[in-house]
Amino acid sequence: MKTNSGFKDISRELPGLRNPKLRTQDYQELYEPFPKEKTKNQAMRCMDCGIPFCHNGCPLGNIIPEFNEAVQEENWKKAYEILSLTNNFPEFTGRICPAPCEASCVLGIINTPVAIEHIEKSIIEVAFTEGYIQPSPPEIRTGKKIAVVGSGPSGLATAAQLNKAGHLVTVFERADQPGGLLRYGIPDFKLDKKVLDRRIDLMKKEGILFQCNTNIGHTHSALELEKNYDAIVLCGGATIPRDLGIPGRNLKGVHYAMEFLEQSNKKVGGRAYSSQDISAFGKNVLVIGGGDTGSDCVGTSNRQKARSVHQIELLVKPPQERDARNPWPLWPMILRTSSSHEEGCDREWAVQTKRFIGNEENELIGVELVDIEWKMEGGRPVSIEKEGSSRIIPCELALLAIGFMHPEQEGALKELSLELDPRGNVKTPNDKTYSTSRSKIFAAGDMRRGQSLVVWAISEGREAARQVDLFLMGESSLESKDSSYLQMGDEAKFYS
Repeated sequence: MKTNSGFKDISRELPGLRNPKLRTQDYQELYEPFPKEKTKNQAMRCMDCGIPFCHNGCPLGNIIPEFNEAVQEENWKKAYEILSLTNNFPEFTGRICPAPCEASCVLGIINTPVAIEHIEKSIIEVAFTEGYIQPSPPEIRTGKKIAVVGSGPSGLATAAQLNKAGHLVTVFERADQPGGLLRYGIPDFKLDKKVLDRRIDLMKKEGILFQCNTNIGHTHSALELEKNYDAIVLCGGATIPRDLGIPGRNLKGVHYAMEFLEQSNKKVGGRAYSSQDISAFGKNVLVIGGGDTGSDCVGTSNRQKARSVHQIELLVKPPQERDARNPWPLWPMILRTSSSHEEGCDREWAVQTKRFIGNEENELIGVELVDIEWKMEGGRPVSIEKEGSSRIIPCELALLAIGFMHPEQEGALKELSLELDPRGNVKTPNDKTYSTSRSKIFAAGDMRRGQSLVVWAISEGREAARQVDLFLMGESSLESKDSSYLQMGDEAKFYS
């Protein structure tokens, strides 16, 4: 029975994590099974707000109170139909999204927020299990050919939507398998690749073509692609990592985080081990950078049986709870401890890396660190070293997880002479159309907006697809974030 008072009586509960000693022996997903009845109870905590701020918090505009109500009624098919109006890949966001919707949940003002991310994941898994999801190729093809460059989350979302509109879509991927960072950037213990393959297989059955080992602008001409397709959507991501230009950077043992994660994911996926592979086995590992990528390096290092794992962050340690400068419904700038941290990791904040130290064989053996203080000077924060805080720690593997700067500019972007913005991203003069400085070429995701979240990449792909459809056809039936809830209103009879 529907209730609007569950938030008073039911506490927030999430699936339990597998025992750290057991889960670090494999790369299987982290969570224990969670009964559907408990998920229903979590959906009952939704207050069905008059103004659901969770909509605004979600980059996709997911229609959250409505699918919560459907779960509460145990109508999982209806819940899936509502969720799929706005989200092509709930199985991804339900696993790896930081859940900005939950940060905006009205219940979060006075209590713990509704477990929206878990509910979303549960809906899509039930939908797959019960067979609600079947290949659904378009009944009518427009004859328009579209090339999507990049098969990460934005590229997959773009392809799915344009195929839905009836266009002939080919996705070009430079790696050996599609998925982009979903496949090679995110460890299996967070996103099992069987989940990714399940979705890509479905997309293939719906008529989308995937052409891998195809690096547009390098192995294949971008200008030729432009001649042969009615539109191109660039979804190549922000792949150029931020570097750390300090003494010893070129020592053996200092690597970008994504190099380490990609090799690990390939080995987990069955690729044979190479003596050239980066390994944390038996080493003192230093992860430089405190974000999600750094956390993934921590979890992977533990699974590779590192001797020790140390993670440092340049900024000060965040507070445990929101402070007055960070009120609801803003994203909470608070301390976050991931499952990887819980598996074993020494963490430090306000620490700067001074130099990497090597031996006679040019191998990394240590790192000099120093504590810093942050002060405001001239209206800007500046860091000042704390006197006497310098120390050297043993380290044979240092991983740079300090973000990404912009997309690769050599290759397709240069060949097409595309205009870039001041940050080096592909410039879209009219951001609402996702169109670049060159006719019939569009851009979406991190390649356009800079490094961001998977959920933002999916949103960008959906919105770009609609604009491409409008460009080609003069009108579009594809949903946008702004229109999805209005469409729910138009279908009130069905969903009542």
